[in-house]
Amino acid sequence: MYKEYLTVSNIVGPLLIVEKIREVKYGELVEIETAAGLLRRGTVLDVSTERAVVQVFEGTVGLDVDRSRVRFLGRSQTLGVSEEIIGRVFDGSGRPKDGGPQIIAKKQLEISGNPINPDARDYPSEFIETGISSIDGMNPLVRGQKLPLFSGSGLPHARIAAQIARQAKVLGKKEKFAVVFGAMGITFEEANFFIEDFRNTGALERAVLFLNLANEPPIERIATPRLALTCAEYLAFELDMHVLVILVDMTFYAEALREISAARKEIPGRRGYPGYLYTDLASMYERAGRIKGKTGSITLIPILTMPEDDKTHPIADLTGYITEGQIMLSRELHRKGIYPPIDVLPSLSRLKDKGIGAGKTREDHADVLNQIFACYARGKEARELALILGEASLSDLDKLYLEFSDAFETEFVRQSEFDARSVIETLEIGWRLLRLIPRAELKRIRLEYLDRYYYERNK
Repeated sequence: MYKEYLTVSNIVGPLLIVEKIREVKYGELVEIETAAGLLRRGTVLDVSTERAVVQVFEGTVGLDVDRSRVRFLGRSQTLGVSEEIIGRVFDGSGRPKDGGPQIIAKKQLEISGNPINPDARDYPSEFIETGISSIDGMNPLVRGQKLPLFSGSGLPHARIAAQIARQAKVLGKKEKFAVVFGAMGITFEEANFFIEDFRNTGALERAVLFLNLANEPPIERIATPRLALTCAEYLAFELDMHVLVILVDMTFYAEALREISAARKEIPGRRGYPGYLYTDLASMYERAGRIKGKTGSITLIPILTMPEDDKTHPIADLTGYITEGQIMLSRELHRKGIYPPIDVLPSLSRLKDKGIGAGKTREDHADVLNQIFACYARGKEARELALILGEASLSDLDKLYLEFSDAFETEFVRQSEFDARSVIETLEIGWRLLRLIPRAELKRIRLEYLDRYYYERNK
């Protein structure tokens, strides 16, 4: 039975203060009835002995302090789940957005969830093929990993997200695989792009979409990633599926958190974000992973746009601390017309060695990865030297590395948006590029692999 109050004492921005409350809980759902009899929804953001702070989803414009009725519903926000949820599109509150029927729920799960207990975690060890060479070849994604993608304004992170969602699969496994896609603060055009892309390519058949638009309430932006992760937990740990969760754009999520924090008059932290931003992000990111004794898994790719391309910005900085690496997009490569503009030098997958090698990708993968990285780094140094002193100042070997660097960007990194390369194709491209460099220079590759791959295809 819900509790109803007529004791609203103040309205501040999107917040409503209710006095003389009893037995109200943090996160509890709220209904607010206006003087005209219209209903609005909200949730309890803060509660003390006799006072509750309620965040109103639809905003507080038109609410009357004296005549607004507030009902505390005695439950927190939940998501109804069943097998039928796959292939559906929902809004940021979990309501169907595709014109289909309501889900007949087998379970109602609280969206707040819990991070996975570290003692219960199983170590990520299985390679996920995304079909993108600069990820699969240089910064491999492992099942159960948290690998964010750091982008900037105007860079094609949305297209990359859609491509990964279309192409990703657990290599060599015939296991059930699903994608849960959560988008926060996106425009109508972007939402339409994702829906149409998933539908036209058939990816929607194994996907669940949660879309919060830029003109929708900020509080929905707070709920959207939690809805996506709750859905993923059900699919992974109750239906034994391998789930890839893609969250776009975590920057809009953090800005919504900052907006609500400012309305609550909390003491701000770095750049105005709340001091608990790290804890808040960790409470979501740590819901991904593998659990001992469970077949399913959750692999997480949060995508965020760095304001002013600043990787020391609090959102990117804190995300990097919590997750296991990062994929960096490059504005320089984007200007050159290279898609996807992934800069492999500052990118890092901390678990890459656990998911590659014999029986997973190919035995030479780790050596090829390290050698390409070293050659590309030296080629970039040669390019900088040529800009300062001129190309005539370069040695013959430096010119080879410069040629390698250019070929790496145009042949290895660049690929079509609908080109799903296998990891073997990626490694073959890598070997083709390495043949530009004299064998004696390839000191990071074991002799047995050089004998097998360098000469054999160079005869």
